[in-house]
Amino acid sequence: MTTHPRFSHTTRAHSFNTAAAQYAANRPSYPPALFTALEDLAARPLKGAKVIDVGAGTGISTTLLHARGADVIAVEPGAGMAAEFRRAHPDIPLVRGTGDTLPLATASADFLTYAQSWHWTNPAHSLPEAFRVLRPGGALALWWNTSALDVPWIAAQAQRIDQYFEDAHPTEEATATKTEEGTATKTKKDTESHLRAPGFLAERAFKGAPEPPPHTHRVVRWSRHVPVDTHLANIGSHSAFLVLGKAGTDAFLAEERTRLLETFPDGRVEEVYDVLVIVATRS
Repeated sequence: MTTHPRFSHTTRAHSFNTAAAQYAANRPSYPPALFTALEDLAARPLKGAKVIDVGAGTGISTTLLHARGADVIAVEPGAGMAAEFRRAHPDIPLVRGTGDTLPLATASADFLTYAQSWHWTNPAHSLPEAFRVLRPGGALALWWNTSALDVPWIAAQAQRIDQYFEDAHPTEEATATKTEEGTATKTKKDTESHLRAPGFLAERAFKGAPEPPPHTHRVVRWSRHVPVDTHLANIGSHSAFLVLGKAGTDAFLAEERTRLLETFPDGRVEEVYDVLVIVATRS
């Protein structure tokens, strides 16, 4: 099966630059318990540490790391996302670059963090680069907000999203239904929601690396209550919908809004997430 260029991994990775404000306004943040888990797994505190937040986007994770007391530098490849970052966080340093070729000195960081961004890299390059930039004993930390698929309404919605893409474009867009929580494998099975689950991501995180490093992981559950329209804008900010285009996205979200208001008549949705955090320490 061939993937149309519009739905390629590269196109999807760059799609956020046209929707940076939407991304910043509607994407979920991360709970304090995530950073406690990160420190436990890395066996070192974030306070006072030199942290490089790679694929920083609009700065959701960067600002939380900064608030934790870390000395943070953000790395972001996209012009649109970088502009939104600089607008909202002018006091935090930002450099343009990618995880595959980091514009940073060797052995210069205590932590390298990838919040919702590691899957856009090629581990064959990004893993050696991460360990080049980390100091001995430094930690590479990857994490993703993944939808809690044991919550019935969330599982049903994930299936509707998968089915929407598969029904509308079974030979092309079906490969794009995995949100920013998945991998780049292009098979029809990629439309299955379980490929966005923490267990699958933990197994696949270092696929393609020369030698997967010893690592450990933890899952942290949390939730947020948001208006239905914020929830829908969050869905629409994922790359599968951004590359699909306005007409197709609006059609799905309009129908989804009706369904959600049947489940949440007060107009507020409880989004439940399992944050998967993976930590590998440089020897």
